[in-house]
Amino acid sequence: MNHGMDTGFLVAAEVVEDVSHQSARAKIAALVAAGDRFALAPQVLSEFMHVVTDAKRFIAPLGMDAARDLAQKWWTAHEVTQVVPGDAAVAQFF
Repeated sequence: MNHGMDTGFLVAAEVVEDVSHQSARAKIAALVAAGDRFALAPQVLSEFMHVVTDAKRFIAPLGMDAARDLAQKWWTAHEVTQVVPGDAAVAQFF
């Protein structure tokens, strides 16, 4: 099964000080163990990088290089299906 990954979940999975960090990591481990996959759009990664580098949100925000490296790790992970929206998706959004 494919599970869409949104920014909030990705932030929780990667930021230790997020209150949902442990449950997000446990959920990822359980889904991977079950053979499930994750669907990820580049817009989520952009928003992820914006959030995790924001000093107003976290005591210890990530630097841009670390945020970029994590985003790239997720984008290229074996368990991730890259979902790139086309014209029809953008039209539906509007």
